[in-house]
Amino acid sequence: MANHEKKLIKKVKKGHDQAFKELYDTYAAYALRTVYAITRNPNHTSDIVQETFIKVYRNIHTFHLNKPFKPWFYQILLNESRRYMKKQNKQATSVESEQLLDYLNHDSEQTTDFDFLESALDQLSHMHRTILTLKYINDFSEKEIAELLQLNVNTVKSRLFRAREKIRDLMGGVKRVQ
Repeated sequence: MANHEKKLIKKVKKGHDQAFKELYDTYAAYALRTVYAITRNPNHTSDIVQETFIKVYRNIHTFHLNKPFKPWFYQILLNESRRYMKKQNKQATSVESEQLLDYLNHDSEQTTDFDFLESALDQLSHMHRTILTLKYINDFSEKEIAELLQLNVNTVKSRLFRAREKIRDLMGGVKRVQ
């Protein structure tokens, strides 16, 4: 964990509101994109992120400073997303390509270019979409994903491979949308 982030979390643990705001500002946009990629529901994305930050604030005292913050934060974010999805009884979506990541990060007038990819993503299982989100949006390693999802690293690698194969099959073998 970066030294600045460690100092920031120490301040948050002591109840400094400005430090928590800075932590929020650091992770909010990334969290919003992640939740949208998982839930595909823009109407509830900010609510899920807000609930996540409330839980972070309430439970920051349980965070150990000798561990990285990002996996701890994303575990809470994933749990809140799952809770929402169970409540809504909807499936999540994830990302397999860098181009869809760009689409999520930037407003684009070329949304029709992604209709085919989004349709394929909708057909993936929740687990495959979640693993792809963690890998391709959040840049987690296979080991970090395994820890977050409480899976064996080889299981994560296998699911990543199967998810990529399924998305290629669903898209007719196309590797990337150009």
